[in-house]
Amino acid sequence: MAKMDSMLWHELMGNLRTKHAAICRQWFEELEAVALESGTLVVRTSNSVQQNYLQSRCLPQFIEAAQSVTGKLIGVQFVNGTGPMPQIEPKHKSNGTHSHGNSAPAGKPNIEEKLVEPDPEALAISRGSNNTQAGSNAARFEAEHRHNQIILSPDYSFATFVTGPENSLAHAASVAVANQPGNAYNPLFIHGGVGLGKTHLLQAICQAVVQRDPNMRICYLSCERFVNDFLDCVQNGLMQDFRARYRNVDLLVIDDIQFLSKLERTQEEFFHTFNELYQVKKQIVLSSDRPPSEIQELEERLVSRFQWGLVADVSRPTYETRVAIVRAKAKLRGLEMPDDAINFIAERIETNARELEGAITSLQANAAARHQAITAALAYEVLGGTVVDPRTSQVKLQTIIDAVTLHYNVKLSDLQSKSRQKSIAEPRQVCMWLARKRTRFSLQEIGGYFGGRDHTTVMHSIRTVDDRISTDSDFGHAMVHLDNDITRRMSSSG
Repeated sequence: MAKMDSMLWHELMGNLRTKHAAICRQWFEELEAVALESGTLVVRTSNSVQQNYLQSRCLPQFIEAAQSVTGKLIGVQFVNGTGPMPQIEPKHKSNGTHSHGNSAPAGKPNIEEKLVEPDPEALAISRGSNNTQAGSNAARFEAEHRHNQIILSPDYSFATFVTGPENSLAHAASVAVANQPGNAYNPLFIHGGVGLGKTHLLQAICQAVVQRDPNMRICYLSCERFVNDFLDCVQNGLMQDFRARYRNVDLLVIDDIQFLSKLERTQEEFFHTFNELYQVKKQIVLSSDRPPSEIQELEERLVSRFQWGLVADVSRPTYETRVAIVRAKAKLRGLEMPDDAINFIAERIETNARELEGAITSLQANAAARHQAITAALAYEVLGGTVVDPRTSQVKLQTIIDAVTLHYNVKLSDLQSKSRQKSIAEPRQVCMWLARKRTRFSLQEIGGYFGGRDHTTVMHSIRTVDDRISTDSDFGHAMVHLDNDITRRMSSSG
């Protein structure tokens, strides 16, 4: 095979960084152009995760860049560096185009194709030797299932996960599960709000397992996809296929399991799937936006089973963690970002890692369009707000306490006591909620200040206040009033 000129490859990567900066990652430097033959550029990746991700998510951009720098109508194929080189078939002269589809390249198969093949005997029983319609439906189901599994992203590995007090337990448990699937914590149930790292941990587990044992059978998908597959198989009489697909795996990972709520027939099927996997010590990992006990209309027997292993929460990142997240994600994209810009982003966005990443993407796009470096001034212009020193903008905990104790007519000693009376518990919970919202104290620090309570108590208090705000308009207005009062107090003291 003819090798691609190194200068041409360098120009291609530069084209990607200029025109498709959003997809570029630092690990792109590991890619190697190994051949340019028969109108196809062959790019070698470091592992199957990179191969599958690029083939599924970045193929059109690579083709556009390759055609732009060569001036020729060529295609791109990604191969796994640990697998054999593919045989490139010459193009037909009458066509001269290369498929842009997402079919797996030659060499090592896709993760979702090789890891979750069904039991052939079970499929034979369900289809029957003479039932061609059933066989056609089953083949369609297999193809759709492979297509609908979640593609692993190299961005979401343990190496790129930023740990802090708000996610340390979930991270440690995920590492343990990846090292000893079926033996560490089974099931592992991770819960928390949107963009707090649940999906990152699920993907990191899958990647670590694949890297250690490529023959592990993994099924990783959303709960919505599981539900749709179940309904599709019921309608087409393919329940044996369905059970073979989900019960003959070594690792079952389902994101957003809360969507089982209210679906009685799907819950029944998942209950039996869970039992069968658990009994043979196959690992189950689930994520949700809330703990098992708070998923409405979920059967008690499922709630009980979800709690058999370990239930770990991830909560909103502290300021220090947000700074580390911004720095890590900028590094992953190969961006040079000064500390004052990093600090501003972390100060401006307090919600979750997904919002932080969105801010980085916006800054990157604006900097590229203007042909300038990322600065705090650009961050201010793009994201809005005021560039401030984070150390001087923090609301003092005492300011929050003064506002809450006046509003509820209680004393600080009451809030720090062990009393669980509603007249004391409610203002204590509000104090914890405001402290989490307006300060950078960790959950442990907040709990310690209010009578030595642990971080799970603080999490429960925050969730209780959030839930009540969404259902009680009068209470919501009171919280807005308190929040404004704290802002006024800060302004007058400044």
